[in-house]
Amino acid sequence: MTKKRRQLKKRQRILTTIMVMLFGVCVASAWATVSFVKTEPASQYTAQTADAGRTEEVIQPAKSHAPEPSTLALFGGGFLGMVISIVRQTYEAAKRAFDIVASTLGAIILSPLMLLAVILVKCTSKGPIIYSQTRVGKDGKHFKIYKFRTMRVDAEKNTGPVWAAKNDKRLTPVGAFLRKSHIDELPQLFNVLKGEMSVIGPRPERPVFVQEFSEVIPNYTRRLLVKPGITGLAQVWHRYDETIQDVKKKVRYDLLYIKKMCIWADLNIILRTVRVVITGEGAR
Repeated sequence: MTKKRRQLKKRQRILTTIMVMLFGVCVASAWATVSFVKTEPASQYTAQTADAGRTEEVIQPAKSHAPEPSTLALFGGGFLGMVISIVRQTYEAAKRAFDIVASTLGAIILSPLMLLAVILVKCTSKGPIIYSQTRVGKDGKHFKIYKFRTMRVDAEKNTGPVWAAKNDKRLTPVGAFLRKSHIDELPQLFNVLKGEMSVIGPRPERPVFVQEFSEVIPNYTRRLLVKPGITGLAQVWHRYDETIQDVKKKVRYDLLYIKKMCIWADLNIILRTVRVVITGEGAR
């Protein structure tokens, strides 16, 4: 009987230790994903260029009232700083593992749907079935994004790069359906497998638009700190871009995701994405 009691107490101590460790990890995770930084609006000043003799506005980066929690911990040299670093690295590894599993299973499960899209595109318009386009990824690196073609081959021959419009006349007979159902995005699962994209993250833009928006939207290039995604916070809560104000609002969503990114945020975005796909919200 005494032996059984000792074994029971030993198990209780082990269980208590595990619970304390899990609680510590949860606290560290919460602290790592919640920012205590309060920023001030970016200030502007006018600088004189030496070559052209004209003035231009230079945007200074926003100032922070306090450093990130992880910075505080690291300066203190405490154990918590190391824990936070491990938690963030673990999240990145877990996110990549999820990307590989989700894109692989998605490609297998949705292969009949992709086969249907191949047949529809081939039978309703001339041109390639898969459309590739250069986009800007993490750290400004360019890559080729894949989509089922939804527009005519010469869609931008006379206009150059332009945004998609409501009731766009450049769409093929099945283009509107593929876009509204988001089936045209399915080939990007292979971009995820290649490591160029993630399932969740800011949507990648074309280089010409990145250059244009970087000049008029403060902190726009911060979107390039993470891998672009098939879906994201801006995609499930915001509509397609029609004006520069829409782009600014989308950027705020993207930066909010980057600031708060964690497993729970990713799960919420996935659930919201399912709803958007079913209802066709925001599609064009």
